[in-house]
Amino acid sequence: MVEKEPGDNSQPFPEPVWTYRGYQLKASEFTTAMVHLFRAEVTRANVWRQRLDTTTNWAVVTTGASISLAFTQSEISHIVVMLNLLLVTIFLLIETRRYRYYELWSSRVRLMETDFFAAMLVPPFHPSPDWAEGLAENLLLPHFPISNWEALGRRLRRNYLWIYVVVGFAWLAKLWLFPSMATSLAEMASRASVGPISGELVVSVSLFLYVVVFVIALATVGLQHSSGEVLPRFEGLSADFISSVTEAGKRGVQPKTWFRPERQKRKQLLTFIVTDQPEKVSERITKDMSRGATVVAGKGAYTGKEHSVLLVALTVTEVAQLKTLVAETDPNAFVIVSPAQGVFGKGFAPLEEK
Repeated sequence: MVEKEPGDNSQPFPEPVWTYRGYQLKASEFTTAMVHLFRAEVTRANVWRQRLDTTTNWAVVTTGASISLAFTQSEISHIVVMLNLLLVTIFLLIETRRYRYYELWSSRVRLMETDFFAAMLVPPFHPSPDWAEGLAENLLLPHFPISNWEALGRRLRRNYLWIYVVVGFAWLAKLWLFPSMATSLAEMASRASVGPISGELVVSVSLFLYVVVFVIALATVGLQHSSGEVLPRFEGLSADFISSVTEAGKRGVQPKTWFRPERQKRKQLLTFIVTDQPEKVSERITKDMSRGATVVAGKGAYTGKEHSVLLVALTVTEVAQLKTLVAETDPNAFVIVSPAQGVFGKGFAPLEEK
């Protein structure tokens, strides 16, 4: 938020405004826009949450139907249970993909909850300056906040592991009880044969697949990037923590984003601008983008002509604005955008952070 500058003859605003790329919004207008964005993201997250429930319902219904058919006198009815196991696995993979999309929308909602709306309730109202950067990057360059393994393990532990257990017990019960009660494990295993494939081999492969399922469920327990996992992320959040944030705001210390992990910070870039009008270009960058520029003397290797080179550190969402400003100020300029391993200092990560 910035106040109206002295000497500005444009339409006066009765309160601070949000100025960005030529737009000037009142604080109330910006808050209204955020509320509409929040409602839209909540709606989208709810839609994908319902799609998750739909996939689980498919798995439950097919499991119930297959178990009903399994306990019959047919010698091949146990194959129906095995086919259902394949269907359940397919539904799990589909739900894994859907869960990643749900987490994409859910993470945006959580970010606005913790770093915009919650900040309003912690005086003085001073949200972290990088929460908006993270949200802007996610809107411009959407990326899944969790991996396939985390999504797979989470849906497996929450729902599908129990379905696998039910299907497994139903299959073993079918082999043991029908067509008559088995007298030994060898007899029970022989009943699992499928055509030319021996029952012992079928049982061995099935046990191996169940071991893999349980290993995946246990091995992914430590993956906690899901925004839906509120307790693991915020179990250390207490009244003392809220008080410390409040005191930091009163001392003028910039608060950090609560929810967004460091890995989600916008990609940082270093731009080289070769221009013959360094003063005008740097002035536009400083005024319109609030970014600093360093002027370095340069010389064209082919023409031998002296040029100025501006070094400007940016984030990925600011490149388009930089190109527009340079094109308007010096159409003959040459712009190179290069990725930076890290940028530390005012406007970026603090120098004292590692």
